[in-house]
Amino acid sequence: MTTKLGGTFTFPGTQLTVNRMGYGAMQLAGPHVFGPPKDRTAAIAVLREAVESGVNHIDTSDFYGPHVTNQIIQEALHPYPEGLVIVTKLGARRGSDGSWILSRSREDLIAQAHDNLRNLGVERLDIVNLRLGAVERPAEGSITEPLSAMIELKKQGVIGHIGLSTVNLEQVREAQTMTEIVCVQNFYNVANREDDAMIDEVAKEGIAYVPYFPLGGFSPLQSSELNDVATELGATPMQVAQAWLLQRATNMLLIPGTSSVGHLRENLAAAALELPGEMVARLDGIGKSA
Repeated sequence: MTTKLGGTFTFPGTQLTVNRMGYGAMQLAGPHVFGPPKDRTAAIAVLREAVESGVNHIDTSDFYGPHVTNQIIQEALHPYPEGLVIVTKLGARRGSDGSWILSRSREDLIAQAHDNLRNLGVERLDIVNLRLGAVERPAEGSITEPLSAMIELKKQGVIGHIGLSTVNLEQVREAQTMTEIVCVQNFYNVANREDDAMIDEVAKEGIAYVPYFPLGGFSPLQSSELNDVATELGATPMQVAQAWLLQRATNMLLIPGTSSVGHLRENLAAAALELPGEMVARLDGIGKSA
């Protein structure tokens, strides 16, 4: 089962070991990640199938919905099976119109952490990412202030381990002077390769790199090359994009999301897809032309 899901990875300084192909729960909420899903029963079924298939790394946040996704996770999976690692994130909230609002004051981060505890039904959050930056790109500047609140929560036992999301390498280094960082979650895919150097750097330290938007930001030309490779392999473009990520680095953990059991099975099957060197080179060329 572990080979089928891309092998395993242990977060540094922890006893938390996960299969490299995980699941991202964002799409379990309603349209635009706001409000309840159209079919709550189907959402529960996807989560249960994921865990039954060997997924033991679920990515979520209480600002998905808000609250909805975590509540569905609790309904579907609590009491949680041994070995399941739930990674959540703090740093934003939702407006009444569904807008995304940055929310990183000490008081806000503490409140968000406790919202996650309540809606997931746990006494401690395994790993929590501090969400910084904008939607796709990091924002320059010190992250000391919000990270200090995260460290406070860790000392209180609310948070087990800390990760960062949408950051640059300088911010990772700044954070490491304050606390141990176990993972980085950034925008990265075969067409958007700005983090190549960071991935190699954090890999040396055993830090997980978790990409989001595996098909985001492709031009039509780039998509055409991806589609060609997929056709030759008898796979979907999404499967090829995920297989490329798994082969890119051993510290790469994937969290593809879906609200469909069928798409979930397709995503998990991507972990068994072996890309020949010639195809990897062709796909690498997409990023070089970006």
